[in-house]
Amino acid sequence: MRIGAITPIDTLDPHFTFRLGSVQIISNICNGLLKVVYDGEKVSFEPDLAATWELEDEKTHAFTLHPNVKFHDGTDCDAEAIKFNLMRVKSGTPASPHAWKLAKLEEVEIIDPLTFKLHFSEPYAFLPVALTGSIGRAGTIVSPTAVKKFGDDFGRNPVGTGPFKFVSWQQNDSIELVANTEYFQAGLPKLERVSMMLIDEPSTALAALISGQIDGMNDCPMQLTEQVRKMPNLQIFGGVEGNYTYVGMNTQKAPFDDVNLRRAVAYAIDRDAVLRQAYFGLAKQAYTPISPPMTGFYDPAIAESGRGHSFDLEKAKEFRALAANQDEIEVTYIMTENPPAGTRVAQIVAPMLAQIGIKVKLELLENAAWTQRLQDRDFEMLDFFWTADLDPDETLFPEFKTGGSWNYWGWSNPEFDRLCTEAQVVLDVAERSKLYNQAEDLMIAEAPVAMLAHFPLYKIFSNKVQGFNYVPCDLLNLDTVSLA
Repeated sequence: MRIGAITPIDTLDPHFTFRLGSVQIISNICNGLLKVVYDGEKVSFEPDLAATWELEDEKTHAFTLHPNVKFHDGTDCDAEAIKFNLMRVKSGTPASPHAWKLAKLEEVEIIDPLTFKLHFSEPYAFLPVALTGSIGRAGTIVSPTAVKKFGDDFGRNPVGTGPFKFVSWQQNDSIELVANTEYFQAGLPKLERVSMMLIDEPSTALAALISGQIDGMNDCPMQLTEQVRKMPNLQIFGGVEGNYTYVGMNTQKAPFDDVNLRRAVAYAIDRDAVLRQAYFGLAKQAYTPISPPMTGFYDPAIAESGRGHSFDLEKAKEFRALAANQDEIEVTYIMTENPPAGTRVAQIVAPMLAQIGIKVKLELLENAAWTQRLQDRDFEMLDFFWTADLDPDETLFPEFKTGGSWNYWGWSNPEFDRLCTEAQVVLDVAERSKLYNQAEDLMIAEAPVAMLAHFPLYKIFSNKVQGFNYVPCDLLNLDTVSLA
């Protein structure tokens, strides 16, 4: 099977990847202790490499592994390997960007080669997500032997236990995978080989799919969705997922160190126009970061609740009048062809901000340069997104906590930090939801970002592809897929 991979890939080391395009490939090479399961209505988390998973008490999780599971290099996937992986994430060198997910882990107690317990300092509600072998990444299990062998080059030579083995990565060409004939799940995978064709231009990938050169695409840009739906020989999977988009502002430098100017921006953006023009009417307005797949946390009536960011030009002008600088302010807005909307959001938002005395200079960057500017906090304004979020902890805390590695805005609010930290140790969903709502309200009020949309993600396959299991967190698991 040949798949057009059009989303960016940084590394195939799950403990260090920043990109969901990478996770889509990694999830076919590696397993986690747990996996994401979707029944068509809600998401749940079930054992994967673990045969059993029990909560002995609120702070102790007991696992038993499937027997005789081997990494692709022939070494054993046992309790010692699990401990190596979890400690690599928690406290390894160099530091993993996912270390925060295991900050409460105190001890990995090995009982025997197949049995171990995880002891936490406090109850940890986010753990099921963290331990998945896909979006969680902290619980994705790789070969300790291969990590030691390849060192810094492991991300180019990944070794896991998954349904497919890594073969090669040809830059700007393809990533090749071959079936793991000793996979521990009987009868899987059904494909003999998978080629992930690295194609930058979505229209080029779609043309290749229509002509039969490839069998699918790992992403269908929204501008192509209606065209694809009209094609009888193609099938499309997807919907609004656990994500959100926003306009982000650097709170550590002028002019957006002024909270009233940020508030003015947040209320000056006409979301209806953004949804129509940037997302082709397919997205849903995001009032806060918590998104529809987060059952028990998302409020379907949030539009009527009065919570969150929305368009109110008069309110925007009121906040603008409170800003310290009453002259016309010129800001640089860096943009790139990131999914899901590329440069469309920037071009739509710029004239809206002119209405409140902010002159926007648009600067187009190549993706790698844009990412570096983001990570270096070398920007004034940009738009971005977070995706594959299935729990409020991951959709709020790393992005906005004081000093967080993904808090590119430099925003800090101790009460926000306290509320999110408290929510991490509350297992009751209703109680957690109250805490996260309070934390969101603080962030919304100080507006380090201006919320925009929850957007759909789509996968496209030719009709000869069978058995794809859709999960609403941008996964591309090919273990059950076959070709007619």
